[in-house]
Amino acid sequence: MTNVTGHLPDLEFSLTGDDGKPITAGTFKGDTTLVYFGYTHCPDVCPETMARLMQVLGKLGPDAQQVRILFVSVDPARDTPQALHDYVGAFDAQHARGLTGSDGQIEALAQRYRVAYQMEKRDPNGNYDVTHSSAVYIFDAQGHARLLATDQDTPDQIAQDLRRIIEVHS
Repeated sequence: MTNVTGHLPDLEFSLTGDDGKPITAGTFKGDTTLVYFGYTHCPDVCPETMARLMQVLGKLGPDAQQVRILFVSVDPARDTPQALHDYVGAFDAQHARGLTGSDGQIEALAQRYRVAYQMEKRDPNGNYDVTHSSAVYIFDAQGHARLLATDQDTPDQIAQDLRRIIEVHS
């Protein structure tokens, strides 16, 4: 995986959680946090990435208790807190949280971590896809950006690197 220590800003946000309540990065202090930008209507990359992260949690065993996955919507118009709650809950309600916000909040957070996304043209039924980058941002228990995982990284590699980060901070 790519070591981004010192190259990306600390985890910082103020958004709406999948329970409809305000949530900040401070909520996750003390946990190793994996942040992924996606959307619930995504036909392929998002569910594949979430499934891969579930495999990672499985490989971590008891260490998974110290890991949280934050699924940040890049489609706040359709991704209501309830839709996000149902989506992340289908993968792992214990470790994963869905986050949304206003267009401005999502844009600012995406810019902070250099995440690219763009709405595509609507089809005749009003449906649309959102093209987005698919990296997973990994922050240590203090909220410092540490690693960037891509779809080239296997669940074994991600779990191995996560275990190192967890051990350093536990």
